[in-house]
Amino acid sequence: MCGIAGWFDRSVNFMKQKKTIKRMSQSLSNRGPDDSGIYVDDDVCLIHRRLAVIDVENGRQPMTRVRKNNTCTIVYNGEIYNTAEVREELISFGFEFSTKSDTEVVLASYMLWGEECVHRLNGIFAFAIMDKSRGQLFLARDRIGVKPLFFYPYDKGLLFASEIDCLMQNPLVKPVVDEQGLYELFLIGPGRSPGQGVFKGIEELLPGECASFNGKQLMRKRYFTLKAKEHTSDPEHSIEEVRELLTDSIERQLVSDVPLCCFLSGGLDSSIISYTASKYYKQHGLGSVNTYSIDYRNNDKYFRKSRFQPTPDSEFIGIMSSAINSEHHEYIADNHDLFHALKLAVDARDLPGMTDVDASLLMFCGKIKEDFTVALSGECADELFGGYPWYHDSNILFDDNFPWSRSLDIRRSILIKGYLPRGDEYVKQRYLDTCTHTEKLPTDSRIDRRMREMFSLNFYWFMQTLLDRKDRMSMYNGLEVRVPFCDYRIAEYAFNLPWNIKAMNGREKGIVREAYRGLLPDSIIDRKKSPYPKTHDPLYFQLCASAVTEILKDKTSPLYGILDVNGVNAIIQDPEKISSPWYGQLMRAPQILAYIIQLDYWFRKYNVEICD
Repeated sequence: MCGIAGWFDRSVNFMKQKKTIKRMSQSLSNRGPDDSGIYVDDDVCLIHRRLAVIDVENGRQPMTRVRKNNTCTIVYNGEIYNTAEVREELISFGFEFSTKSDTEVVLASYMLWGEECVHRLNGIFAFAIMDKSRGQLFLARDRIGVKPLFFYPYDKGLLFASEIDCLMQNPLVKPVVDEQGLYELFLIGPGRSPGQGVFKGIEELLPGECASFNGKQLMRKRYFTLKAKEHTSDPEHSIEEVRELLTDSIERQLVSDVPLCCFLSGGLDSSIISYTASKYYKQHGLGSVNTYSIDYRNNDKYFRKSRFQPTPDSEFIGIMSSAINSEHHEYIADNHDLFHALKLAVDARDLPGMTDVDASLLMFCGKIKEDFTVALSGECADELFGGYPWYHDSNILFDDNFPWSRSLDIRRSILIKGYLPRGDEYVKQRYLDTCTHTEKLPTDSRIDRRMREMFSLNFYWFMQTLLDRKDRMSMYNGLEVRVPFCDYRIAEYAFNLPWNIKAMNGREKGIVREAYRGLLPDSIIDRKKSPYPKTHDPLYFQLCASAVTEILKDKTSPLYGILDVNGVNAIIQDPEKISSPWYGQLMRAPQILAYIIQLDYWFRKYNVEICD
């Protein structure tokens, strides 16, 4: 895993841009603490920061190869999980390799198959290749969108980078937010519309998208979208196929030349990954797998059972760790530290985010990085296999809006009356666009048609927010976190599972539960879905409330004249009165206040200008 950036402009003398290029590189140093490299040619500058995971000695970038008078140079961020198979195919075409790195395989794939190379790769990636013979820059992002790739097109050229902040280091990019950016921040955030970078002019390559730039025109192409197909397997064979797909994906992602561990919450998803990793380690004589969990100081005292979080993780973590004999490590987050990390989380994401959910993960990843460079996490199983409550609540399922943010009322309540008047229409259209473009079959039942729409909404929206979070908070610490459920084969399979099979026995992720029944403890298999743990200590709310009160008093705050003081104070005075969450089940009163803190900090940090 790494950080990449680049600049294509035939009118620029890159030798006179050393300071800007250095700033761009340094902004990505957390993503790549092990090495750095810069490639400069007449038309292009490519920047790379490396976190060494595979072929630590020989995988340096930017990497250049020459074949049949064609010279290509790559900067690459990611992991390819079918590297061995692709390398063997390339060897059969006469390619020779000087490294074990997947970087060289990706570059050779492009040199043989051109832009069609993306169809050959199974992994998480974002890369750029300067093709000298064609005089063009090729960009690509993985099918699921695990690895980020932002870009800024302008009249004469193109900038790209793994992170928004890297683009902001170039004086061509200004910290400006227009009306659309404000919609994203106040009415959709911490999510983002697909492809939106919030800052004016900054975009993100979509999941499953590639592009080429020849100095004049940027040509974009979707090479992967969710396709509706008939599911032909019976329930019994479907269970076997799910288990085989998951096992293959997890085992492929256990390959690493540096120490590797697993997140373990005691939930179904992380338990499946930890179980499979443990079994693999024992079969290959690698000893016990290390597992990590997070909790919060005083949660044992203040935890309150709810519909969304019915049980604490602690007892289930012990059950699972004992079952697989893992070396388990627990990190207890302090609430003062969690509060102060809210701003660090903005630094990591470059945008306001999921507040303490981001901040705690950032702290957690920092702790893991003390001992490990790679970790596996159970992200995205809920989106693919119907794990969230909104899949199972008939009162929500057919509502014509985003299920994790069904009403804008709470958002409107903290904004001055009449602010962003066309915002509701904007949000509604984003929702409708996703549903309209979801493929369906004529044979789909009413429930299966809606479940395809729900899958797309979760896949292209809610899941992307969580993948953003996972990438930024982990890479801020130089930790690579792999997400085995985000194998495109699993996504394709799950998209086409009929609901009665996916929700087998009427349970969230029912088919996944049955795929591992008898392999995991029954208490883990039957445990009700529980989200990422958050703090329940009232101290955290008090800290956030105090900080927001100061922001409301501060006439120099960028939010002055945007926030409705009475609306925000109503949340502070009666946090239990909020009837619907801001964004999913984890963002309620404390997190809404924390989001205001992050907004204020973000506007100040970038000295953001709001334009019409």
